[in-house]
Amino acid sequence: MSFEIDITLQQGAFRLDARFTAPAGVTVLFGRSGSGKTTLVNAVAGLVRPQKGLIKIGERVLFDSHSGTMLPPRQRRLGYIFQDGRLFPHLSVRKNLLYGHRLLPAARRTEAFDQIVDMLGLDLLLDRRPAQLSGGERQRVAIGRALLAAPEVLLADEPLTALDMPRKMEILPYFERIRDELKLPILYVSHSAAEVARLATTVVVLDRGRITQVGSAGDVLSDPQVAPTGVRNLSSLLRARLVVQHADGLSELDAGGIALLVPRVSAELGTMVRLRISAHEVILSDRAPTGLSALNVLPGEITGLRTGEGPGALVTLSTAAGPLVARVTQRSARALGLAIGNRSYAIVKSVAIAPEDVGGGG
Repeated sequence: MSFEIDITLQQGAFRLDARFTAPAGVTVLFGRSGSGKTTLVNAVAGLVRPQKGLIKIGERVLFDSHSGTMLPPRQRRLGYIFQDGRLFPHLSVRKNLLYGHRLLPAARRTEAFDQIVDMLGLDLLLDRRPAQLSGGERQRVAIGRALLAAPEVLLADEPLTALDMPRKMEILPYFERIRDELKLPILYVSHSAAEVARLATTVVVLDRGRITQVGSAGDVLSDPQVAPTGVRNLSSLLRARLVVQHADGLSELDAGGIALLVPRVSAELGTMVRLRISAHEVILSDRAPTGLSALNVLPGEITGLRTGEGPGALVTLSTAAGPLVARVTQRSARALGLAIGNRSYAIVKSVAIAPEDVGGGG
């Protein structure tokens, strides 16, 4: 189910001009705070009204200023997950989950309660109230409540922002399962490169109320011209297959025939994963390295070399695993004689790849 959005929305001094189309999957609205991400998702939800334009999901028109169409939120068939969960404190988890489900017309109700409870691991929490839950548990309940409203599209406004890293790691796999198993389209707001790498089918980059790029996660995260969270978050996105679980706590991945060793990945052998490698964690060598503690070496050909006003240089390698971006100093680039067309070797420490940088490969 595709998204088609072309709107202008003025709120005080802030103006949002958003025009893009995106296919089915997870469309991530990516940008700094104040760029217009939440305003855009609220327009899709029907919580704010644009001055003009069109919002269309699949074949359903939610807003059209030309025809005067403005569906109220309850008719848009959307599930909305907020940053803070917004559970009803006086209701049990079971009643929170069933709240939207019971308001549905009989024709749209499903027998999905047990499936959603099982998928989100909520069976032991059903009789508790929100005050008795951890932050991660509350957010899982919020996800379940949104899914049980039988939405055609799920909206998620920075749903992990209020959580610490262990709780984020707890929640991310559930969004991957919604994407891969339920096949439910998601419009997801984030300013996290790790979330983009793990979840996005399409990335829509916003900056000060305007869309600056629409593309794949790999294209956006590796492009210094549009990366909204700074050059230190420039990274590459590789896809690989889990092939071996080693006894020393490392997992071995096959990335286009290149063996990569990373901290333990909790998945079945044969599972496809996404792997984000930060550009500043990549070391380059002009010859096949030996005698290193780093375990991952990716040979490739230099296809891009970009320098700026500062001391840094961005080098893009074409490898069998996919394009890989390295951030080095211009001094190092000169010393190694780096040039487009030259052979080079990218070196990545296993421990430089954080657990949140490895996720399901949907």
